[in-house]
Amino acid sequence: MFDRLLAYLDSIQARDPAPRSRWEVLLYPGVLAVGLHRLAHWLFQARLYFLARLVNHFSRWLTAIDIHPGARIGRNLFIDHGFTVIGETAEIGDDVTIYQCVTLGGTNPANGKGGKRHPTVRDGVIIGSGAQIIGPITLGERARIGANAVVTDDVPDGATMIGLKARSTLVPAEEWLREFIPYGTPCDEPCEEIGANGAGRMAELERQVADLRAELDQLRAGGGEPARRSGTDS
Repeated sequence: MFDRLLAYLDSIQARDPAPRSRWEVLLYPGVLAVGLHRLAHWLFQARLYFLARLVNHFSRWLTAIDIHPGARIGRNLFIDHGFTVIGETAEIGDDVTIYQCVTLGGTNPANGKGGKRHPTVRDGVIIGSGAQIIGPITLGERARIGANAVVTDDVPDGATMIGLKARSTLVPAEEWLREFIPYGTPCDEPCEEIGANGAGRMAELERQVADLRAELDQLRAGGGEPARRSGTDS
């Protein structure tokens, strides 16, 4: 058990350069919230629901992280900072990273129906700050969810999702194979698909800007009516 704790703390240090020692990591709100959730989940499985909720409410007051006692969490979950909500039927795999203000929420809370209502998060997923993952969907292994993305559909393994409603950026395989990407968003690579069509469109836009600059120079020089731009502009 002690070895598992050390491995957990080391896994957080590997993803966060801020702590100078394992003792600092022990004070992280996310670490405290996960530890208290283990106790609450054990009580929940024993059908001691009131005591499980009591531990849950204490944890939320202490850490600003609300994890329902029924949620299933694997090894090495790192919740960086706080203000995160994880619903009752959520399932989280191993080595998952969740940044602040994330919701793993359920669908249609007004109908009163039980069952699987919350997301399943596979191993190695990174969820950026402010992301909202809604419904009984699955985030595939090593998926990356960008900051403030709203995800309501299944996410394939290794996909990077951005936007509202989230769309895949089709991140190349070399990005997918990286060990860790902070906040789930590659910052040193373009987030939009760049292919032959994308490069051609960029060249067209640059040509139009050059034509506009030439017309402005002609007008400033008093050359009269500017020449009509080439292309298909209307």
